[in-house]
Amino acid sequence: MDLSTIREHSRKLCSRYRITDGKKFRLKDVDPDDIAHLKKSDKQEANEALTVGVEALAELQNKLYAQHRWGILIILQGIDAAGKDGVIKHVMSGVNPQGCDVYSFKAPSAEELAHDYLWRCQTRLPQRGHIGIFNRSYYEEVIVVRIHPELLAAQSLPPQVTGKHIWKQRYRQINDFERHLTENGYLVLKFFLHVSKDEQKKRFMERLDDPNKNWKFSLGDASERRHWDEYTKAYEEMIRATATDHAPWYVVPADNKWFTHVTVAATLIHEMNKLDLAYPTVDDAKLAELAKARKALMEE
Repeated sequence: MDLSTIREHSRKLCSRYRITDGKKFRLKDVDPDDIAHLKKSDKQEANEALTVGVEALAELQNKLYAQHRWGILIILQGIDAAGKDGVIKHVMSGVNPQGCDVYSFKAPSAEELAHDYLWRCQTRLPQRGHIGIFNRSYYEEVIVVRIHPELLAAQSLPPQVTGKHIWKQRYRQINDFERHLTENGYLVLKFFLHVSKDEQKKRFMERLDDPNKNWKFSLGDASERRHWDEYTKAYEEMIRATATDHAPWYVVPADNKWFTHVTVAATLIHEMNKLDLAYPTVDDAKLAELAKARKALMEE
């Protein structure tokens, strides 16, 4: 599959899973096992396309880094075992580590709890010319914190700001924050990896059965399955409230890892191509300097 074909696939996939107005969005309308216009037998071809896509991403990142104008923030959200780590490993395998930063946000530290909930993510934003990847993000503050009220209590907020409207307030704050980013030269790409409950169980069992994957499993992963319906409702409301034109959500079916990887890569290629990235051109003075350098090297 050549690059022009991949770009056409990219356009189709982006259109299929892009959410900019969440008012009518329902998570149940997205099949976690969906593979769009592809077939299960296309898996090998899709993996070959991913290889080409990774090369295309590497070239786009080189231009991004050299141009030094845009910053790209990639946010990966999803329930445990949805495949966030796999996306980072496979989709971003070709990018230059000098221009890519990955942050996995775990339980907040004492210092982080002493600040507002956006603070720790703000300190990890990518600089211009870089790609920043958030494995989980400030969106945990309207998901896991909502489901486990004791986590909100640990933030020591004054009672005046912890009323029944706190989640709507946080949605507004997040939308304002992301608008601020986009108005200051950031491309914000948000992916929700939508995995089914059955597939999550299958992946948990693989982690338990494979000694090389035991380290990836914790008892807390299994206990959180009891809150599956609560998480589903919270994720749906999150997407409905924070899907915007300037920072859309891409709700990506995640039961088939190969399709998830291809879709995320296709989306990145499609959106980065819109930035008109290019290597910087040099002025006459710089060209003259280069000519002198060439002459000096040739005379050695």
